[in-house]
Amino acid sequence: MHSLVSAVVLVAILQPAAAADEATLRVCADPNNLPFSNRAGAGFENKLAELAAQKLGKTVSYTWWAQRRGFIRHTLKAGDCDVVMGVPAHYDLVETTRPYYRSTYVFVSQAARLLQLNAIDDPQLRRLSIGVHLIGDDGNNTPPAHALGQQGIVDNVRGYMIYGDYREPDPPARLIEAVERGEIDLAAAWGPLAGYAAKHSMVRLTVTPIVAGEQFAPQQFQFDISMGVRKGDRALRDQLNDFIAQNDGEILSLLTSYGVPLLETRPSSGSRGKP
Repeated sequence: MHSLVSAVVLVAILQPAAAADEATLRVCADPNNLPFSNRAGAGFENKLAELAAQKLGKTVSYTWWAQRRGFIRHTLKAGDCDVVMGVPAHYDLVETTRPYYRSTYVFVSQAARLLQLNAIDDPQLRRLSIGVHLIGDDGNNTPPAHALGQQGIVDNVRGYMIYGDYREPDPPARLIEAVERGEIDLAAAWGPLAGYAAKHSMVRLTVTPIVAGEQFAPQQFQFDISMGVRKGDRALRDQLNDFIAQNDGEILSLLTSYGVPLLETRPSSGSRGKP
């Protein structure tokens, strides 16, 4: 899932489910979460699923569910679908494939502001209005939110719920729209969301990867992203691993076309954190 960001809410315990239809790639996806996925099939995870199905000689079907608490329980665990197209590498609740991209949290600002910053401990952050995504009231928030709080940067930080109002299109996008409208000076957001927004914004935006020093460990700002299948489904995992290895050029071209900030993957040390 993205979204990175969306994977934070995968909290169910996985159990074996019914055998998959070998002729169909059954995908668990959010119907309202661009740039990752939507019901119209416009997200890059939709396009990736179509590409994978084509290469594997399958057709695609979807189980739609909002990527929030209970997503895995109602989709993968229930046996209604067999693969989530985006999860952190080595995510404990699923069987993960090899990573197919690595991205990072970024700062997003209006280009006209000429804000020259990339470090999460830059002194400028104490005098700028900053937007961050919030997951909930249980302390399970994004790395930028934690890192800013660790420095006592609180009064000038504005939280935007990543769940948002699901009646509106793509709820996480409200954070980037706040930058576009000038409601906040800066957003700290997951790279794929920010990069896609910048490509489609009527206001020119600057997207800069966030740099964080060792003092913020164990918080991580960069994540390898894989596909996730039901635990024990090594056959599908291996099919998808072969697909990733044999089509890495097409996959990277797809991600680039959506504005995803890409870093070199680290398959031998994939992150176990949560984007």
